[in-house]
Amino acid sequence: MLNSVIFEVMKICIACLIVLMYSCQASQADQVTIQQDANGMTLLVNGKAMMINGMNWDYVPVGTTITDRDIWKRSDNIIEAALDREMVLLKDMGVNAIRAYHMEPKWISYIYKNYGIYTMINTTFGAYGLDVNGVSIPKTDYTDQETHTVLMTEAKEMALKYKDTPGLLMYMLGNENNYHLTWKGAETEEIPDEEKTASTQLAARALYKAFNDAAKEVKGIDQTHPVAICNGDLLYIDLVKEECPDIDIYGTNMYRGKSFVDAFTRVRDELGLPMLLTEFGSDAFNARDNKEDQLMQAYYDVENWREIYANAAGLGKANNCLGGFTFQFSDGWWKYNQTKNLDIHDNNASWSSDGYSRDQAKPGDKNMNEEWFGICAKGPTIANGLYELYPRAAYYALQIVHELDPYAEGMTIEKVTDHFDNIEPMEALVKARNEKL
Repeated sequence: MLNSVIFEVMKICIACLIVLMYSCQASQADQVTIQQDANGMTLLVNGKAMMINGMNWDYVPVGTTITDRDIWKRSDNIIEAALDREMVLLKDMGVNAIRAYHMEPKWISYIYKNYGIYTMINTTFGAYGLDVNGVSIPKTDYTDQETHTVLMTEAKEMALKYKDTPGLLMYMLGNENNYHLTWKGAETEEIPDEEKTASTQLAARALYKAFNDAAKEVKGIDQTHPVAICNGDLLYIDLVKEECPDIDIYGTNMYRGKSFVDAFTRVRDELGLPMLLTEFGSDAFNARDNKEDQLMQAYYDVENWREIYANAAGLGKANNCLGGFTFQFSDGWWKYNQTKNLDIHDNNASWSSDGYSRDQAKPGDKNMNEEWFGICAKGPTIANGLYELYPRAAYYALQIVHELDPYAEGMTIEKVTDHFDNIEPMEALVKARNEKL
């Protein structure tokens, strides 16, 4: 009798131990590393290769601006409702990671546990100004020692806050801060040319040194997640090489049109780093024809992803692309004028890129419409502060893009090419129209 009781107690203890083991595993942060071998450079999550099929994501209802960040001030029930509406759409299109700012760790874990989507957490690193000793500085001076101290403190606080968060993919520092060395505010302007004055060269060197110092601060706290920077295109890549030996990933916001041209090979050859497209894509408004153009957006987005996949490890091109974050999930009605006309979907084209010739009458024409980059159109704000999304053609085209695993056994560049050749943006447009009906 005693033996049977002991046996039953042992079974219960073993069962409890198994439950505890699985519970602990579920709550642990992931081990994310960069592997470099004969095939190239690959992101590994818990030892498995992962192509980042990412999306730039935020939640800004029509009538509000990004600085409000109103969703995170709401009740948990409202936040969950907002996330559930958006994340199911992202999961259904094959997105496995989002790029986000200012999100509490519990919501990163909520998104991961419920939808399998990772988060790359991002700090602006003074891109839009900085508070230094209680004073708001509109343009960050990276040569200033007190500013440097504030930035290092922010980096350490970020790592301490997120390091054990299930669903955290990596850290990223900044958002095209090199452009903000000459831009005077948050409004998107023409991309500065590469003619560097002595003062901008000094400021740029201080910026990249600060990036590297911050990366070391983060790594001193968390050795399980890589650290990336977000640079504007390849501007100052020479200074990145000289000043940033401790970053793991070269992230870049790049809007070159259909092709990224030589970017992958330059990052590989000049920096010896993997490359991550942190922003790229097309808006959905044709500045030449003055109308929405979903077909144009889908075309450019698909062609960008074609090159991202083709440059993944093992496929014979640059072999150093980790993936990308399409810009962006839903339209930003606040982006032109920032605080004005928040209820108006402005058609203003604030800068030009000749790579997007489908909506230019002639080279040099401004054709980039900041409020129209969403692969989903945004519906009106309803009583509880939420809104509906209406997927555009790009959503359905990228849904097919992300079906492909570039690390699957037997994958070849020919199979990648065939996959993309079989994507028809017009079919995606028809589906978007039918779904909206």
